[in-house]
Amino acid sequence: MSYFSCNKSIQHYQAFSVLVVDDEVGMQSILQKALSKWFSKVDCAGCIDEAEQLRSATHYDLIILDINLPGRSGIEWEAIFIDSDQKPDVIFMTGYADLETAISALKLGAADFILKPFNLEQMLQAVERCMDKRLNQRMQYALQRDFQRHCATQILGQSEQTEQLKQVIVQFAPSRASVLIEGESGTGKELVARSIHEASERQGPFVPVNCGAIAPELLESELFGHTQGAFTGAKKHREGLFRVANGGTLFLDEIGEMPFNMQSALLRVLEQRAIRPVGSEKELSIDVRVVAATNRNLYQEVEEGRFRADLYYRLNVLKIEVCPLRERKQDLQELVPFFTQKLCAELAIRPPKWAHEDILALHTYDWPGNIRELKNLIERSLLLGQSLAHHWQEPINRPASDSVTMSHGGEPNSASASATLRGQGYPDHWSLKQVEKAHIEQIVTRHQGNKSAAARDLGVARKTLERKFKEWEHDEQFIS
Repeated sequence: MSYFSCNKSIQHYQAFSVLVVDDEVGMQSILQKALSKWFSKVDCAGCIDEAEQLRSATHYDLIILDINLPGRSGIEWEAIFIDSDQKPDVIFMTGYADLETAISALKLGAADFILKPFNLEQMLQAVERCMDKRLNQRMQYALQRDFQRHCATQILGQSEQTEQLKQVIVQFAPSRASVLIEGESGTGKELVARSIHEASERQGPFVPVNCGAIAPELLESELFGHTQGAFTGAKKHREGLFRVANGGTLFLDEIGEMPFNMQSALLRVLEQRAIRPVGSEKELSIDVRVVAATNRNLYQEVEEGRFRADLYYRLNVLKIEVCPLRERKQDLQELVPFFTQKLCAELAIRPPKWAHEDILALHTYDWPGNIRELKNLIERSLLLGQSLAHHWQEPINRPASDSVTMSHGGEPNSASASATLRGQGYPDHWSLKQVEKAHIEQIVTRHQGNKSAAARDLGVARKTLERKFKEWEHDEQFIS
């Protein structure tokens, strides 16, 4: 078995195209046969003029070029190194090499230089280095762009709806067909899209795009790329996100926000599996699976003329509906500890033990903001040292014993009943220390002096409360 077949997946480079330029028909045949196992498109030419005609109509990611050709030599074909589109990688080969020729080739920007006669594995290794470098560049760009958004792809929950969702993901993942994910905002549609990508085992990256967050006039360039000088400000060639996602998955979030003219362009890409960068006359083949998501009723958008019907049916080959959290509250049993542990690790604090009334409050709430709202509530409670149930406790409902006044030393005194501040918050001139003391004393009073219960409510250890009370006692003795 050759080096080629045992070291590389057949699908690994399918999104790339190659041009072999050599005047020897036998060499063309050998390289075309070997490279066709890797690449979906391998063309051959016998001279520079013929190669230039092919290159003007088709984009090539790699050119394997013989230096000694009839007419113009490979070194004289400078157009491939100053291409306004993305420059291809060039591997020179020759049977008559000298130091000056090699230096000229490297100065032009050649990726490699191979002497004839060569072992086929030597050529394939050179090809692999070039293509892996290009793949790595795309992957790095995708990861850098996605770093802040990246999240775990494990879907948590054991409710019937969530179990069905997991089964659908496994069922849909192997296909290349487009997927449309519908669901309310905050239900985790991007998480579903990531899970589909990972279960599909596609080699390329997962590239998310928020169609509503990009200015309409920039969306075409963002998705399809552009050539140098294509428009004002286009100082260099840019590879679009469709090309970055080659071999992987492009996630179009908020697809309902996509401008009408871009909907037509997207439909053409889905049907032809090729894109045309802004300012370019060449179409570039792509191997991308498109997963789209929306919090709108896309069918209704079609009925009202705000979304193209043909694009809707092209995206809606496979459809997933993500249930709102209010319909699967059983999932809270896993979601609450997951977000608590995750956020505490980020905040470098000890995870609290939520009280029974906290969990009860979560289950009786309808969660209009879904899982995103749940995460935000847990984070806010951790940052403020409050219980989860505190979110639903209105200040006006606090008992009279929770009222706070100022003592002669400028410290809050919950024992005093004059000048109550019930339901009005704390005075603007109070220090953070004064607010902290007033709030802790209110919670302790609410629990009738039970510091253990108050500590659970506040999300801190009982020792922390004991230390606070000792500090305040020391301060009062010092003032007196």
